Amino acid sequence: MKRVISLILVLSFVLSFPICANAEENKKSNVKSSVLMSLDTGDVIKQNNAYEHLSPASVTKLMSILLILEAIDSGKIKLTDEVAATENAVSKGGSQIWLEVGEKMTVNDLFKAVVIASANDACTLLGEYVAGSDSAFVDMMNKRVETLGLKNSHFENCTGLDDEVTNHYSCAYDLAVIAKEVMKHKLILKYSTVWLDSLRNGKTELNNTNKMINKYNGMTGLKTGTTSNAGFCLCATATRDGISFVSVVLGAQTSDERFALTQELLDYGFANYKLDNIKIDNSKLKTVKVKNGVDKSITPKCELNKKLLLPKNSDKITYEYSFLDEVKAPVKKGDKLGVITVYSGNKKISSIELKSDKNIKSVTFLYIFKKMFNNI
Repeated sequence: MKRVISLILVLSFVLSFPICANAEENKKSNVKSSVLMSLDTGDVIKQNNAYEHLSPASVTKLMSILLILEAIDSGKIKLTDEVAATENAVSKGGSQIWLEVGEKMTVNDLFKAVVIASANDACTLLGEYVAGSDSAFVDMMNKRVETLGLKNSHFENCTGLDDEVTNHYSCAYDLAVIAKEVMKHKLILKYSTVWLDSLRNGKTELNNTNKMINKYNGMTGLKTGTTSNAGFCLCATATRDGISFVSVVLGAQTSDERFALTQELLDYGFANYKLDNIKIDNSKLKTVKVKNGVDKSITPKCELNKKLLLPKNSDKITYEYSFLDEVKAPVKKGDKLGVITVYSGNKKISSIELKSDKNIKSVTFLYIFKKMFNNI
């Protein structure tokens, strides 16, 4: 019986499935795809074709924005750096700030133009500045897709212009995950919450393409997109009373439709869900045997600052603890050792991984020899 339970547990670790298995389907809308996700926990609350490959238009820039933010936070580039416009950047069509070849603009102003006005020329120029070339930046985008564990995105450019691409796609779920990563960088709020701004000493006006910024309570961003191929798209983030959500709408038939569905999704999240702290019973954390390890056992750990997303009308919350019987050395920090399944009444609402908090080396002949020598 123990072997059966262990096998089921191992399979649950290996198999890939959506974060929230009981996410509701949002079937009423005519849009091609949509998703509502908790920014706090990553749980999917509502979805409609959330994994379908679609053209994301300028919502593509979420990945560009993430890489630029990471470059700023790491010190690779500075907001005060001045960048000279290249021929390649200036040649981009669509939304732009009409850069001229050789014109110098700070990273701050270029980034402002990207986030607020979705400027393709500014986005391309920043990508070149971060990576050295346009193509190198696109490579960075796709590598970041891999490190985030996303399976349904591939980018051919940093702007989302899709009239000359053949393999440029993403999905609502992946874009929500990228947005979640973007929102970890608090600097984004300096730009994404701005309704009107300007460049070139007031000569160039920037209007936020997200018309909900000054209309929806708690709106914090994030990115619109529109092309004839993609339709009307929007990734929106909002926070109220300490709880945050991200919605993604792809392939709406009209601009009004994308904003209406976005409001419907976010309203649903705020009206029906709350955050709660995980209440771990340490007495139920059993040790897991380590085969051929320098340590013979290890006690799984849980991320204590992790939050639970719960329905506001949830029943009594209970926790079910499951553990692997044994793991084989070497064990790496972060390896999965068990899972806590969270129930509201009889309904499963979440699962929390229990992990190793340290590395455990394998027992080797050299290790045994050193131990024997030290005991002499």
